[in-house]
Amino acid sequence: MDTVIVWFRRDLRLADNPALSAAAAQGARVIPVWIDTRAEEGDWPPGGAAQWWLHHSLEALQDRLAALGSRLVLCSGPALAALEQLVEKTGASGVYWNRLYEPASVARDTAIKKALRARGQVVRSFQANLLVEPWQVATGAGKPYRVFSPFWRNARRQVTARSPQPPAAQLETPAAWPESLSLGALRLLPRQDWATGFTEHWTPGEAGAQDALDAFLDGPLGDYAQARELPAVAGSSRLSPHLHFGELSPDQVWSVVASRLPEAGEDAEHYLRELGWREFAHHVLYHFPTTPTEPLQPHFAAFPWRSGHQALLVAWQRGRTGLPIVDAGMRQLWHTGWMHNRVRMIVASLLVKNIRAPWQKGAAWFWDTLLDADLASNTLGWQWAAGCGADAAPYFRIFNPVRQGEKFDPEGAYVRRWVPELARLPAKWIHQPWVAPPAVLEQADIRLDETYPRPVVDLAESRAQALAALATLNEARRAGD
Repeated sequence: MDTVIVWFRRDLRLADNPALSAAAAQGARVIPVWIDTRAEEGDWPPGGAAQWWLHHSLEALQDRLAALGSRLVLCSGPALAALEQLVEKTGASGVYWNRLYEPASVARDTAIKKALRARGQVVRSFQANLLVEPWQVATGAGKPYRVFSPFWRNARRQVTARSPQPPAAQLETPAAWPESLSLGALRLLPRQDWATGFTEHWTPGEAGAQDALDAFLDGPLGDYAQARELPAVAGSSRLSPHLHFGELSPDQVWSVVASRLPEAGEDAEHYLRELGWREFAHHVLYHFPTTPTEPLQPHFAAFPWRSGHQALLVAWQRGRTGLPIVDAGMRQLWHTGWMHNRVRMIVASLLVKNIRAPWQKGAAWFWDTLLDADLASNTLGWQWAAGCGADAAPYFRIFNPVRQGEKFDPEGAYVRRWVPELARLPAKWIHQPWVAPPAVLEQADIRLDETYPRPVVDLAESRAQALAALATLNEARRAGD
């Protein structure tokens, strides 16, 4: 009986796991392995919030494997050395994994596949984390897409309805298990417990992911097209961390949401389109691997960002900008490791256009604080906000956080939840407390610059400065042409 090492990465599930299913189907003795490769992930090892999730997701995977009489072997990298050592100790004839698409992962996996095959190993990789591979979708000229709508028209035709694979009923085990690190030895959890708020809102692991999917199908999906825009309403799926860590496959989500199309109609289609944005993000990152740090539109590299923006950046990070919906979003992020998508766009617009700090600074903060920090989606989102990426909003589209708050949080419920010092302010003033009459502020027990700051930027003035900076960039571009 052959022995096969199944290398888990961001596919921390037993159901619909092609690498695991292939090993089990051939009757091999299966050795599930997870390798700590943070040192190999270039500039983008998982941030602090993501490491918290990873710890608990690995713990859940250990329990699920133990229920099958198996176990998860934990190793430290480099990945090639760890796999070679495991092959030597176990006599494994094959190594299977599910593909990743980030630039550093692609380069590493290609090198590992070549090295192991040179040793006579059977090495197989599988599609498990995307609906369509990035290289399967191209323009009529054979080029990668830069605009979402034509990308999705093409990609959606390639998404085939299939029944996700059930988890293996049993796994054959090796005669002797190789040594494993303890989960605690990986030191994924924060030394200072700033993550207590996460446990109130999230249950990492495959079972928690399935519960979250069921809750979405039974609730928010029915009004998704409208309710997803309202941050005070539980109208979104909240599946992004589960998808990022592979506790659910996109095929699992697609199949059940697509099955609701006859009854949910537009709402289900809207959500399938959101899965399409995730596909598009990976498509762009795969074909344009420098975009996590460099604008896809090269001329934006010369954009005149504000000098001396550090104090404003810190106020933004701490939710102390004096703009209530922005502060609510940044505090929600810090407390829960997640932020409503509409609010992500609002806070990003403020940073890159009113504060005029480089988009890379915002991307780095999100990377460290988001539980669903995904290099492809994070990069696409921030370049969209900055107007310098694929399918980007034009830079001159500048969200006004007051108007956005009034439109999408009209009664101020979201602000009251996350900025409690404004909780007693009437809805008329809650998105711009600095213009409220003194008597209203006094009655609400608000003292500007003491209990709550005034805005760190003048919205009208900073908007004009942003447009002037864009004009300077465009003039320089024309002169260069």
